[in-house]
Amino acid sequence: MLEFSHIIYEVVIWLFLIYGTAVTLIYGWIGIYALGAVLRYKKENTFTDYSIIAANPNAPVFSVIAPAYNEGMTIVENVRSLLSLYYHNLEIIIVNDGSKDDSIQKLIEAYELESVAYFIQGKIETNAVRGVYKSKNPAFKKLIVVDKENGGKADALNVGVNISSGEYLVCIDVDCILEQDSILKLAKPMLEQTDKKFIACGGVIRLANNCVIENGKVVSVNMPNTLLGRTQALEYIRAFVLGRMAWSRASGLILISGAFGVFDRKIVLACGGYDKSTVGEDMELVVRMRKYMEERNEPYEVLTIPDPLCWTEVPESKDILRKQRNRWMRGTMETLWKHRRLMFNPKYRKLGMISLPYWFFFEFLGPLIEFSGYIIFIIFLLLGIINWPFFVILFALVISMGFLYSIYAILVDLVSHQVYTKRKDFLRLIFTAFSEPFYFHPIVVKAGVNGFIDYFKKSHGWGEMTRQGFNQSTQNLPLKERIYAILQVGLKKWGMLALIFFALFWVA
Repeated sequence: MLEFSHIIYEVVIWLFLIYGTAVTLIYGWIGIYALGAVLRYKKENTFTDYSIIAANPNAPVFSVIAPAYNEGMTIVENVRSLLSLYYHNLEIIIVNDGSKDDSIQKLIEAYELESVAYFIQGKIETNAVRGVYKSKNPAFKKLIVVDKENGGKADALNVGVNISSGEYLVCIDVDCILEQDSILKLAKPMLEQTDKKFIACGGVIRLANNCVIENGKVVSVNMPNTLLGRTQALEYIRAFVLGRMAWSRASGLILISGAFGVFDRKIVLACGGYDKSTVGEDMELVVRMRKYMEERNEPYEVLTIPDPLCWTEVPESKDILRKQRNRWMRGTMETLWKHRRLMFNPKYRKLGMISLPYWFFFEFLGPLIEFSGYIIFIIFLLLGIINWPFFVILFALVISMGFLYSIYAILVDLVSHQVYTKRKDFLRLIFTAFSEPFYFHPIVVKAGVNGFIDYFKKSHGWGEMTRQGFNQSTQNLPLKERIYAILQVGLKKWGMLALIFFALFWVA
């Protein structure tokens, strides 16, 4: 029995070592390739005069589509921010997705809107449109407001696609803040395309948490106050400055963030628009657009530029963060399953042979393999077959690699377009890199595993993104009562599990 357990131990260790080596090689390649992409972009755009693009009457028309649901508190200011974008050939489409608050009424009053007859060009099937509004004031001639029956974000975006008349669609969240020159920077690669068609493009997304915002513009950049917010700031740097830049350079990018992305309208219409049956509609659309181009054997690119073009607010509550990451995992699984026939199919070249396998083995399986590693460690601990010197060395190596990758991402961000210019913010990012594996990473892994389970429960909802649980009921209590309430909830949630493991430990 003891020999058999040691054989199992050796097999499991070797499997984890092989997977860990593959992860190390992949992320090493991403780091090197991303730095080259950032340096090349800076070199090519050092002397770019964007005012020429702004004044060019032949510049492409962009349609900004912003779905809104119960955004009455901030909708007027958010629309004002969009109207201030520096670009001539632009239309702003706000899609009110059956809001239950006074969103549409506030827009009508603030922008002097009136109902108009409007020809809807696109043929994507959507929920019913109640009305289309335009302003009587010439100052707001770019603005179009659509009121429709509630159908979710994907359905609202599809209505915007149908209504739009631009060559390119800028799909955003209405509560995001765009840099005023963001459309200009996106228009440049579209004007430069030659033999390859740019079907989708994204930029770096930054965190608006704790920043000073005036009149729809970020006037002072600050790091989030909470450790949870700062770890997400670091995560976004790794994801956008390293990950997306590397895959963009390698022509393997399959994800443009739903918070801010640009798409070729003709290709979106040809593909049938956003898929309403998935919670990962942004990733699924890009995969479907790439599939469409591959099947027609047309040269194309999906790219990311390293300029910070959009500011968004991230969750600073663990409960909301878990729901978000749960949804991301379910969206990834839905996309991979829907397009499973593309994987390892040489007909789809990089999409089928590299991009989708990477997402399957590292983005999807990564949290599941890591979680299984925790379970296996506990079992081996109970069986008493852990080689402690080897474990300590391996653990130190894994943690050190994580530290180095995060610090490397911060340094590459300095080269690209560092927005955290204060020394204290830079030092806080470095400190966050050392605390993140022990604080933030376990939360994300657990949320990913829960998303995996919820997928098989056929859970397709977004979830109410509100603060729940004991945090809300205890945050205003005196310190002693708050500690007692937290311990009580923790004992109720984990007490039985802890008791079982304690008993198993003593039996072993």
